[in-house]
Amino acid sequence: MYFVLPLLQLATLACASQIPFMRNELSSDGTTLRLSALSNEHFTVLEHPEFPSHSVRIKKSSSEFCDPSVASYTGWIDTSPARHLFFYFFESRGNPEKDDVIFWTNGGPGGSSALGLFMELGPCRMVDGNTTKVNPYSWNENANIFFIDQPIGVGFSYADYGESVSTTEEAAQDIVAFMTIFFETFSKFKGRGFHLAGESYAGRYLPVYAGAIYDHNKRLEASGVEPIINLQSVMIGNGYTDLATMIPSYYDVLCTPASVDPPFDIGACIKIKTALPRCQKWFKESCLDIFDVISCRAAVSFCSELTGGSMAASGLNPYDISKHCDDYEDTLCYPISNYITEYLNRPETREILGIPRELSNLTFSSINMELNHAFNAGLDQARVQTKFYLENLLHRGVRVLIYVGSYDGVCNWVGNNRMVDSLEWQGSASFAPQRLRPWSLIKGQEETSPSGLIKNTGNLTFLTIEAAGHMVPYDKPAESLEMVKRWLRREDF
Repeated sequence: MYFVLPLLQLATLACASQIPFMRNELSSDGTTLRLSALSNEHFTVLEHPEFPSHSVRIKKSSSEFCDPSVASYTGWIDTSPARHLFFYFFESRGNPEKDDVIFWTNGGPGGSSALGLFMELGPCRMVDGNTTKVNPYSWNENANIFFIDQPIGVGFSYADYGESVSTTEEAAQDIVAFMTIFFETFSKFKGRGFHLAGESYAGRYLPVYAGAIYDHNKRLEASGVEPIINLQSVMIGNGYTDLATMIPSYYDVLCTPASVDPPFDIGACIKIKTALPRCQKWFKESCLDIFDVISCRAAVSFCSELTGGSMAASGLNPYDISKHCDDYEDTLCYPISNYITEYLNRPETREILGIPRELSNLTFSSINMELNHAFNAGLDQARVQTKFYLENLLHRGVRVLIYVGSYDGVCNWVGNNRMVDSLEWQGSASFAPQRLRPWSLIKGQEETSPSGLIKNTGNLTFLTIEAAGHMVPYDKPAESLEMVKRWLRREDF
């Protein structure tokens, strides 16, 4: 969760901790640390000479946290100047010594990945503001998985002196440093398949992060050093990747039967249809052909008011247009998000996570709207065509999965389908002309019991999940887990 509709207007902290920390407890070979050696009483600090401005604090969580059947850890990625990115890490329920590693981030921009953890694909799900239950459809069934609050200022991530970032490219460097330090320290993960996954604005984040990791690996290879991170794939759910193809798709999902019976009245649809050519022309001329900050900002504002603003005013749930929403401002249409906020602000929970008492004024919220506005004001989503990152990753053998719930309005399947069809890479000629075909949760029942539609060529797969909204693992947990299992095993759908 979530991509926040851009037109909606929806203290300095110390680093000192009541919880002591100690530096790298090394294994017998003197070079690496065992996860099992970590304490749940103090943080261990991890460092790497290649990243002198970064370190990682990590501790084991209490066995009562989330899912007692797996080991879990929390901590911060600390950077200089004083910025601190919070993360959760859960070992696989299957074979943690051999299974791949998934890195998950939510979108926003400014959305906490605690929403992915406690609402969607994590090992547990909220029951109410005090209680969680084990999620049998968690993606850690066969993978080790990170959930990270990023960029700085999201969730339990914080800055000592008000530092911030407002572009995805800037945020990418912290991710490269974090994964390098983690994999180098816990060497059992070296060579494991590594997959970047996320939803919504992660459609902007993940291609950039994957590009930064790939380029870092190539620099290591050029200097004769074996890369530490074995980047295998990018998995983007209901992604907000390319404005040029997403903007006109709002007409399709609101005014045609592309997802559900057209939810907008005819008058509203004529207004959108009439203004779309101006929106597209203005956006192309001011944001793509050249990048004129003032004119591009005006174009984005006009297009967003035309599409996202119209959807918000309709009373629909923008994340599932088969439903109406009674409380967008307070719950973003999902009351469970308030349960997560209540749970993570409980003193007992914060103690389990290792949030020090000095950070008592660090109140958890599901989305940081100041960061959201900063990214939008900086035109992060418009100044670079993120799909170019996907094209370059595909050229270099990185697998890409784009999956979309068919009922999503804000990052809908029509726009994502157009985006993947527009990618220019060595498989374009065979991918784009393909017709979508059914796939099923149960193999062999594609025609009688389809779970969605799919097309794929080589390293690129586009897939829909029928009757799911923006948060696919929340709406269709069994289908989402089966999708991930097949993807990790490189099975046909």
